[in-house]
Parts: sequence; C-alpha cells; structure tokens
Amino acid sequence: MQVKKLLHTRMRVSDLDQTIQFYTTVLGLEVIERKTSPRGSQLAFLKVPNSDELIELTSFPPSGPVRVQEDLVHLAFQVESLDDTIASLVAKGIKVTDGPTQTSSGSRFIFIDAPDGYEVELIERPPDVKIV
Repeated sequence: MQVKKLLHTRMRVSDLDQTIQFYTTVLGLEVIERKTSPRGSQLAFLKVPNSDELIELTSFPPSGPVRVQEDLVHLAFQVESLDDTIASLVAKGIKVTDGPTQTSSGSRFIFIDAPDGYEVELIERPPDVKIV
C-alpha cells in the first residue's frame, strides 16, 4: 500500500470560533466548510493559500479540555517576508514567542502561539531553498 496524498491535518480546539478568527485574521486562511459531524463535533476546514492540504479544526467539549503538549505539534507556513510578517503580527497584538532565527541554508523563521497553545512557525526561505 502507498498513500496518494495528504488531505488534511486535524486539530482539536477549545473554542472553534476563536481559533477560526486567529487563523483567518492573523494568517489569512479561508474557511471552506463548517459542519457538525454525526457524533456532534463542530468541524471547520481551512484552506491554506497555494496548498491542497486542509487544516481541520474540531471542537467536542464532551472530550474534556484541550491540552497541547509543548514542543509536540506545530504548523509551519511559508511567508514572503519575515520582516513584514513580524510588523503585521505586532500591529495585530500577536507576540513572537521565538526568533527570528536564521538557518545555515539562509531561511529565517519565528514562532507564534495559536489558541490552546498550538505553535505556528512562519518561515521565509531564499528562492533556491526547498526545505528548511
């Protein structure tokens, strides 16, 4: 067996509306679908620009509180200009929690926190770099 492609990554969140607002207003993602699953979970699928993979956010309060372990999971997004990104984040009141850091390949990155403590990495890559 061999899989064909990555379709989506699921993240459980405490407050679906708050998390959607973060990903849409801070990062510019688009909600393409919201629905309730057969078991009662509230679901939202977010589209990332220039990507086929989706992010599925789910809220199911009967499962208990969301506890995100530090340094276990993060999403990474490429940005055009890290300096412009930092300026935009500061203007929106979003704190950079780590960085900026430069890699040996010339990529630069920072981390910010999404709701529930999920980390988000924002990476600026030189034109000739494929992977950080």
